[in-house]
Amino acid sequence: MAKEKKSQGDQQLEAVEQALSKTEQYIEENQNTLLIVVAAIVVIIGGYQGYKYLVQAPLEKEAAVEMAWAERQFEKNDVNGALNGNGINLGFIDVASDFSSTKAGNLANYYAGLAYMQQGDYVSAIDFLEDFDGDDEILSAVHFGAIGDCFAQISQPEEALEYYTKAANARDNSFTTPLYLMKAAMTAESLDQTGAALKMYKRIESEFPDSREAQNIDKHIARAEAKG
Repeated sequence: MAKEKKSQGDQQLEAVEQALSKTEQYIEENQNTLLIVVAAIVVIIGGYQGYKYLVQAPLEKEAAVEMAWAERQFEKNDVNGALNGNGINLGFIDVASDFSSTKAGNLANYYAGLAYMQQGDYVSAIDFLEDFDGDDEILSAVHFGAIGDCFAQISQPEEALEYYTKAANARDNSFTTPLYLMKAAMTAESLDQTGAALKMYKRIESEFPDSREAQNIDKHIARAEAKG
């Protein structure tokens, strides 16, 4: 019995040795390929870090400087200057284009959309607003809501309803959620989607009773229920 156990142990040891030998053989035969793969990984990691600190960081800083000027013009109600710059400083349009990989470039899309809304150019506003990627709790909702407002202004209620619904569901808070629920509900009602409108009115009533939108919510619910 002892000899049998020893034999099994020897067999297991031999199997391990064979496996190790095959691994060593594979490494020897593919050494150049493996070295290239390892080197490539090192280059990728190093390249990313280099890009991040040597290219992206200075680009972010430059974009923020250009963006600051355009923002000041926007605050002064110089909408055209804020959009197009003055020949020396860039406006939102060029910041969005020239610095598209930066945070400032992304934000410039949002500002450009708002500026075009002020000018009444809702189609251009939609183009820029849709290019904006917002993940802030409030800004994300307001961004979708602004697109909804633009579609409402150009008489495309179906699209307006889509974006008002996105705005209402973007983040659950007591400010933007009831606001865009109300806009979505009234738009749905105008499209004869009474059932959907009623659900949104009742959600305002139950979940946001202290909101401004809830003050006369009974009237909206009664009207929707009457339409049945």
